[in-house]
Parts: sequence; structure tokens; C-alpha cells
Amino acid sequence: MSFIFAMLIAVLIDIIIGWPKMIYRKIGHPVTWVGHCIFALEARFNTGSARAQRVNGIVTALVIILGVILVAFFLLALLPKSIFGTIILGILAWPFVAVRSLHEHVRAIEAPLRNDDIKEARYAVSMIVGRNPEALDARGIIRATIESLAENTSDGIIAPLFWGALLGLPGIAGYKTINTLDSMIGHKNDRYLHFGRFSAITDDVVNWIPARITGLLFALCGPAPKPSLKTMCIDAKLHRSPNAGWPEAAMAASLNISLSGPRIYNDELTEEPWIHAKGRDAITSDISEALQLYRRSILAFMGLLIATATIG
Repeated sequence: MSFIFAMLIAVLIDIIIGWPKMIYRKIGHPVTWVGHCIFALEARFNTGSARAQRVNGIVTALVIILGVILVAFFLLALLPKSIFGTIILGILAWPFVAVRSLHEHVRAIEAPLRNDDIKEARYAVSMIVGRNPEALDARGIIRATIESLAENTSDGIIAPLFWGALLGLPGIAGYKTINTLDSMIGHKNDRYLHFGRFSAITDDVVNWIPARITGLLFALCGPAPKPSLKTMCIDAKLHRSPNAGWPEAAMAASLNISLSGPRIYNDELTEEPWIHAKGRDAITSDISEALQLYRRSILAFMGLLIATATIG
């Protein structure tokens, strides 16, 4: 059984059909199942002093992560060590990859922008960003879209495939569980500051390598690899996240646009520094350019996986 070829099967299935709405209506999605567990435990245990919240947050995260990994190990143990087992593993890993979904969400933002429909564009961008869309003008929407595309390429595709290629189903399922915990409770607000701290730190750790791989892919698959790599290494450190700055800086340099900058979170203006500040203002057509770079990078990573499996 090959973990790498199983991940390639998962990507191909996702590219072809995504996660069909019919299946979602019938059974939901594995990530939403995990989300329901997180929601229930957080509502029950996110109480008490700051110390109690931190301890409860650690226990909650470990229970959910280890629970998912144990189920994944059990399923993996049932699979035959053959080509058939690799195919089944690819099918089981398929829900944890979001190549098609991310592409469709970004396209859904680009279309209304081309028609000057800011209201629809704000609604579409609210599906993939955490900031207040009502505070965004057209260029703010474009920047938010491209930034989200860059970060989610790492979080939603490269990272799960990386851990899946290394550890099989426990790797990809465990990673997505950690990432979901961070998305739901890893925020630095009054409610989650202490309870979600462990989840946020764990997410930073498991994304450290994939984020840098994603940045390298964006830089090397872009039109100017050398200056893009230089910008990435310098500007990635400007980002408040230890990981998101790498793919965002590489994307910005490859498209020669400026990203990040001041934005509104939770109705408060945050003075974020500009990434690739010498770049031009982003325009609507840059979303298509970003998607082209995204597609090339995904293909390059798939080629890297194939080469690794072949050599191995």
C-alpha cells in the first residue's frame, strides 16, 4: 500500500467531482462531524478561571485529535496491503482535500467583481475570510480573496496531503482535525484566548513545513522565481502568523501585487504591515492570475509526490 499514491487518488477524485452536494445533504462531511464534536465540548468545558480554561482546552483538543486518529488507524488496519487497499485509502482520504472547493469559492468571488456587483462579491468573500466583508471595497475584496487562496492552498491542500503522504489516513485526518480546532477555537478573543491556545499552537506546529513548501511552490511556479523567493524570505516574517506569511508573500511577489495591510477584524482596525509593499494595487484580473498559479502549484506538488514515490 502506498500512502503517496493514495493521496494522489484523493486529489484526482476531488478535482473531478469535489464533495457533491447530494452527499453533503445526506451525511454532511467528516470535517463538519468533527466540528459538531468541538462545538459540543467547547460549550461544556470552556468555563472557569484562565488556568482551568487552558487545561480544559488542552484536554478537549487531545480527546478529539486522538479520537479521530484512533478511528483512522482502525480503518487503515482493515485495508489490504495491496493496490486495492491503496485505492480505498485514497477514497477515504478524499474528503480531507479541498482542491475543487477552494477553486470554486474563489471563482464565485471573481464573477460578481467583473460585473461590479460589490454586494454579491462581499457575500461570496465572506465564505472564505474571517474579516468583516461590509468594510471591504472592491480592492479590499480582491486582496482578501488572493490572501485566502494563498493561505488555504497550504491549510486545505498541501498540508493535508503532506501529512497523508507521511502517515496515511491518521496523518491526513489528524491534520484536518487540528486545523478545524484552530479554525473554531484558536482565536485570540475573550472567549477562546485561553481555551483555544493549545489548538492554535498545535496548528502552527503542524503547518510549519507545509506553509513553506507552499511558498516555494508559488515562487518556483511563478514568472520570476528568484525575486519571489527573496521577497518570501523577507516579507513572510511581517505577517502576524508564523506560517501564513510564506505562501502570501510568495503569491504577492509572483503576481507583483501588495497584500495584507490594514484591515478590520471584529469591528476593529488592525494596522497589519503590507506584504510586497513595492507591488502594485491588486485588480480583478489578478484573481485569475492567482488561480493559474494555484493550479500550476498543485500540479507541481502532485509531480513531486509522484517523483518521491517512484524514487522510494
